[in-house]
Amino acid sequence: MKNNTIIPLAIRDLTVAYHRKPVLWDIDFEAPAGSLVGIIGPNGAGKSTLIKAILELIPRASGEVLMFGKNYSLVRQRVGYVPQRESVDWDFPVSALDVVAMGCYGQIGWFRRVTSKWRKVAREALERVGMLDYADRQISQLSGGQQQRVFLARALVQDADLYFMDEPFAGVDAATEKAIITILQELKKAGKTVFVVHHDLQTVTEYFDYLLMLNMRVVAEGPTKEVFREENLVKTYGGRLTLLDEALEAMRKRGTMG
Repeated sequence: MKNNTIIPLAIRDLTVAYHRKPVLWDIDFEAPAGSLVGIIGPNGAGKSTLIKAILELIPRASGEVLMFGKNYSLVRQRVGYVPQRESVDWDFPVSALDVVAMGCYGQIGWFRRVTSKWRKVAREALERVGMLDYADRQISQLSGGQQQRVFLARALVQDADLYFMDEPFAGVDAATEKAIITILQELKKAGKTVFVVHHDLQTVTEYFDYLLMLNMRVVAEGPTKEVFREENLVKTYGGRLTLLDEALEAMRKRGTMG
């Protein structure tokens, strides 16, 4: 057993069930510090469920989750979360700056006023993701990619040590995807650990140095160059992904397959 105090995330025997039907079985996993960790698997594999169970957004049937050797409730301020865009009420009447400032509450304290100091921090985060010009725009008036950048900025102001991002690249344009991966790489260089639910197999080796391959159970986990192999992909996706053959062939041609 490794020393859990320096492990950003350790999962032991995690099982999650909906209406008594298990959707995640006996998940065991330890995340290396300072890594970009991709979570991949077919639709219905339990990727988003895993993140929600880790963050106690849904109940666990069994198992233990430790972050830096402690329960989530004790290290909440060290953890950042970017949810799926579809799960957010974008009609809520707040500006982009307001959304980002919400990420400061862990440091300010709930129900305390956001001072000019923290609004400056929020503006700097918006500038970092290329959204400062939209600071006063209502979030409902932003495009999908712009909304995703705003939520990334909100996560940045938390200055967390461990991040969970649920499909941050879904439905965004190429420029936004490039901006997001640049930020993720900067977080890694700063020693942060980032988990990302991801779908595009052709960018896995480019984006992530560690991989969790999931299909209700852990199929494989480890350094991307070691586990991102055809046999593990077939075990993970089976025949459920119609583009798997094309993705495998493209990666072979590009030399990105382990």
